[in-house]
Amino acid sequence: MAEPLLDVRGLKTRLWREAGPVWAVDDVSFSIPPGGTLGVVGESGCGKSLTALSVMRLVPDPPVRVEGGSIRFQGEELFGVPEARMRRLRGRHLSMIFQEPMTSLNPVYTAGEQIAEGTRLHLGLSRSAAREHAVEMLRQVGISAPEQRVDSYPHQLSGGMRQRVMIAMALASGPELLIADEPTTALDVTIQAQILELLKRLQEERRMAVMLITHDLGVVAGSCDAVVVMYAGRVVERAPVRPLFRQPAHPYTAGLLRSIPSLQGDAAPGQRPRLKTIPGMVPSLGQWPGGCRFRDRCERALDLCARVEPVLETKRDGQEAACHNPVPAP
Repeated sequence: MAEPLLDVRGLKTRLWREAGPVWAVDDVSFSIPPGGTLGVVGESGCGKSLTALSVMRLVPDPPVRVEGGSIRFQGEELFGVPEARMRRLRGRHLSMIFQEPMTSLNPVYTAGEQIAEGTRLHLGLSRSAAREHAVEMLRQVGISAPEQRVDSYPHQLSGGMRQRVMIAMALASGPELLIADEPTTALDVTIQAQILELLKRLQEERRMAVMLITHDLGVVAGSCDAVVVMYAGRVVERAPVRPLFRQPAHPYTAGLLRSIPSLQGDAAPGQRPRLKTIPGMVPSLGQWPGGCRFRDRCERALDLCARVEPVLETKRDGQEAACHNPVPAP
């Protein structure tokens, strides 16, 4: 098999607080092949975004610090490399689209200036060549009249346009891996579909790998090859996308899938279907229960779950789950 483009093993990120340190990302492992798409899913507070920031070495240190594990990109170990090396990799080989484009874009620079900055740094383009490249990138991401929009400030652009500018910035230097953190948050449904279709098209054209962080399982089903499900800072299930949607092994994954709205559901004729939910909430950092961190919300919890924290194990072909009492196969 080909070597993974990105191979993360045992990643551990600690958050230092007045009440004491806590592992915010705890022993997370996954890999992404060249050109592949990995979906990372889970509720808010599960550690998805912090995992991505840890891979990019963008965590605010202090109070957050990557303290363990291995992050190998194209065979190179990134854990512990000097920041100067990471700056050369970020943008040129590894890029990230952040959740909120209005706060991620600098309000005092035009869209073109922000796209051109990376290409001048990583590709050595002149100011005029970088501007021309910025216009071309705006054209590639579907912004009309790019020759005019290149001089627009973020506040002069709609939410969908700002997200397209973020994509243009991330892809301007031709990275091999794009990390997209909730790329359609706060966008209208029609705009969400356009952005996702744009990412898919650009990925195919550039043969680029994508790590897609989202809480939307519908997006994962339509665009990912494999899925990592996170809960309370840990990976609870890891599987190819089709087996996971056909028959999840972890009760948390099953609960997420049941929570997807359905037009039919199990309502009686003439009645509106009820939305199924997972009881309770993700525990706060530092307040995780002993044993299995999901046990207080789990309908399949055993006495063992309170005493022993489960580890990822193969439950069936291609599926790994950290569960003492997994969902049985049909």
